[in-house]
Amino acid sequence: MRAFILLLCLLATSAVTAQERPVGIFQDYTDVGNPKLAGSTQYDEATQTYTLKGSGYNIWFARDEFQYAYKKLKGDFILTANFEFVGNGTDAHRKIGWMVRESKDDNAAHVTATNHGDGLTVLQWRLLKGAFMRDPEDEAFTTKKNYNIIQLERAGKKLTMRAAHRGEPLQVIGSVTMESMKDEVLAGLFISSHNPDVVEEARVWNVRIDQPVPETYNPGKEGWIGCRMEVMNVWDGKRKVIRESTGRFEAPNWMPGGQNLLFNENGSLYKMPITGGTPEKINTEPVNRNNNDHVISFDGKMIALSSHREGLPGGGSTVYVVPIGGGTPKQVTEKTPSYLHGWAPNGKELVFVGQRDGKVYDIYKISVNGGEEIKLTNNVGTHVDGPEYSPDGKYIYYNGNQSGTMQLWRMKPDGSAKEQLTFDEYNNWFPHISPDGKWIAFISFPPDIPVNDHPSYKRVMLRLMGVSGGAPRVIAYLYGGQGTINVPSWSPDSNSIAFVSNSGK
Repeated sequence: MRAFILLLCLLATSAVTAQERPVGIFQDYTDVGNPKLAGSTQYDEATQTYTLKGSGYNIWFARDEFQYAYKKLKGDFILTANFEFVGNGTDAHRKIGWMVRESKDDNAAHVTATNHGDGLTVLQWRLLKGAFMRDPEDEAFTTKKNYNIIQLERAGKKLTMRAAHRGEPLQVIGSVTMESMKDEVLAGLFISSHNPDVVEEARVWNVRIDQPVPETYNPGKEGWIGCRMEVMNVWDGKRKVIRESTGRFEAPNWMPGGQNLLFNENGSLYKMPITGGTPEKINTEPVNRNNNDHVISFDGKMIALSSHREGLPGGGSTVYVVPIGGGTPKQVTEKTPSYLHGWAPNGKELVFVGQRDGKVYDIYKISVNGGEEIKLTNNVGTHVDGPEYSPDGKYIYYNGNQSGTMQLWRMKPDGSAKEQLTFDEYNNWFPHISPDGKWIAFISFPPDIPVNDHPSYKRVMLRLMGVSGGAPRVIAYLYGGQGTINVPSWSPDSNSIAFVSNSGK
């Protein structure tokens, strides 16, 4: 009898498991509320794009009808994606967006970050199961319309919706505190046609679910969280994840030929195809404490890198050069700490950031054969970082806090004619010049980050602007920071960049 009961339990478990239909990063997709016409969710792995089709009378009043692709989540999380409807549609109030929901019951408590067919963008919620949603008490509106990017973040009991037009920073639309919502919820993409006799369609891409760590989190003591290697076309903003790990890797360089990436992990350098695959270790022995500062020479023949030596000031970060295929590195700098950032186009010199005699960091230039360090900045109470030559050799670009916030600057290779390029409230780091010499890609930290710090695990932006300055535009919203884009990461054709984002505890 006991064996028979066990068999029934196993069969029941199998039946439940069989009902789930994983799609992309989501555990399942389903119609909620039994709409008259069936919906569906499909995932194109080649483009990492979701296509949702769904019907339903609405997501309103005391019950809902819609198509839902979801996964179970606990704790805090950030949901971000690009959305667009397919076709003109039938009802102006058709809806797409992110939803956090207590269950698949049609009257479940939920919070919904919604974009409508007519461009109306709104945060909506049902505080308790079976409650009657109210207008306007259970909504937060914006006067702007037609947002392309929607984000929904849960921090404790508070859920906040942000949205952006392409190229702009995310703006807060509204927030709600869900005191009674349980910790484990369903979170995912939805579509509702607002008409029971119609099926609407939408595409969703750059779908990211990030699980942030507390502000007090210490990676050195508590361990690193997961990483994604991403490549992105900077002109259409479409991103692809090509590698994921529960460990820590950082700072991809695009290698000559455009088919491989170089990155650091666990003190070593690796290369991997831009389509993904198994990384291949590059020999740099006995130098094996490599950090996230590694740069490929303009002629594609050499790698310069920073690696740590024991028992020296600032952790002993030292600059070396090694053939791009690997070999025994040649030491370039003697004094520490020295953090490499750029090659001169002539292949004969390197620029790096160094701290000498326990004072502030300055930018230095040195021959690849070592020797005398040439100091290019003379800071007193200020901080500089990230020096990188332009491809024509006319400028060195860098970030500095001389204005009070961290902004992008450039100077001539002899350290003269310093010129500020960005002028906003963000802390901007690591300017990387496109191979065609026309564009700067860089990372922007929020204003509340300490001005001289570029920590891991923050909500950051990647932005793009012309090499002579101008208004930057956002090309990616992500959870990351230190290790995301510390090094030159443009593709040889100046169309794409590679970077690392973080997620998971």
